[in-house]
Amino acid sequence: MTAPTPTANAVEGRHEDRVVLVTGSTRGIGEGVARRFAAEGASVVVNGRSRDAGEAVADSIREDGGEATFVPADMRDAAEIEALLEHAVDEYGRIDVLVNNAGVQTETTAEDATMDDWEFVVETDFRSFWLCSKHAAERMPEGGRIVNMSSNHAYLTMPGLFPYNAVKAGINGMTRALALELGPRGITVNTINPGWIEITRTKEELGDRYEYTEDIHPVGRLGTPADVAGVAAFLASEDASFVTGESILVDGGRTAVMQDEIYRDYRTRAE
Repeated sequence: MTAPTPTANAVEGRHEDRVVLVTGSTRGIGEGVARRFAAEGASVVVNGRSRDAGEAVADSIREDGGEATFVPADMRDAAEIEALLEHAVDEYGRIDVLVNNAGVQTETTAEDATMDDWEFVVETDFRSFWLCSKHAAERMPEGGRIVNMSSNHAYLTMPGLFPYNAVKAGINGMTRALALELGPRGITVNTINPGWIEITRTKEELGDRYEYTEDIHPVGRLGTPADVAGVAAFLASEDASFVTGESILVDGGRTAVMQDEIYRDYRTRAE
């Protein structure tokens, strides 16, 4: 089955005249989210460290009839983060939606992780979410939206992904804290927790375990950037104006499975 494009189910005009900044949007989930918002009428600020990749995404969005600009920024650099937000406002006048998506991980245990590993992940995946939210909220009108991208590792995890898994749980807590503080200003804050999403890196990591991994999902497949992008577009819409402080799993039911082999047997009988 061919995976749907991030724009396949776009709601025409839903985000027209809105300005959306998506960090880490030069590829993967972030790129899909940027394309979805552009397809729904938003002016999108694409962000990442690679100018070539970022310009290519922005150019492609414009070729498809959308509005986008690329602004480079390293999420580990506090000054570059603030400059990114200032550039977005200079370009479009304000920020209506912030999607904190930039992220990295190391394959280290709590015992083996070094200070460099810790700082690499925590500064990129956690501190930048706070700084982007802080600077965006200062520039947001009432009705602003912040969407944080976490992971199903915030709920269930595995060895060898520290501090990535700890940080992802922390993002859910940050979302609740920001939701309480920004709610009186009319800004909502929510988290998306994706599970297995089929992007280039995921397919390479799975290798010959790809079909097995599909089988342990109740929906029988891995997710796509389109699955995540659709939820992001909803959370940023007026339909979600009464949703804040929430963390939404987008994992095809994976977290509901207690024992993989039992579930695989059940799937076989059901088919």
